[in-house]
Amino acid sequence: MSESHDTAQADETAAWLPYGIAAVKVIFLLAVFRYFATPFTDDVFGEELLPLPTWEWTVCSITPGLLIWLARRPVDWATLSTERTVLRIALTFYFLYALAFSLFKGGWTLWPAAVAALAGHLGILYLDGRRSNYGE
Repeated sequence: MSESHDTAQADETAAWLPYGIAAVKVIFLLAVFRYFATPFTDDVFGEELLPLPTWEWTVCSITPGLLIWLARRPVDWATLSTERTVLRIALTFYFLYALAFSLFKGGWTLWPAAVAALAGHLGILYLDGRRSNYGE
């Protein structure tokens, strides 16, 4: 007998997953560049040409959580096993920056970034726990 279409797809990883991983990495590198661009322009040109990040930091911090949410199937989550360290580093960087500037600079627009990064960390913990409960 032949497998049904649903059963055959359940064991395959999503075709978009490598692109999602690459997008998260590129956005993280752009965020790190953005973070260092403000003091760099202040040192070189004597004024900040790029102000401190605001809403774009929230967009950057949403991307790892979005990848985690889209790759929540066990097959896709297993594919992300080698990328979880990068996801954790990116989420920690986004969270610490957003939290520090929300608390000390009064940047209320960075609170959603802190929440999104924390949600990403919780998503990793939840999916890791779910995987260990299934005995994989």
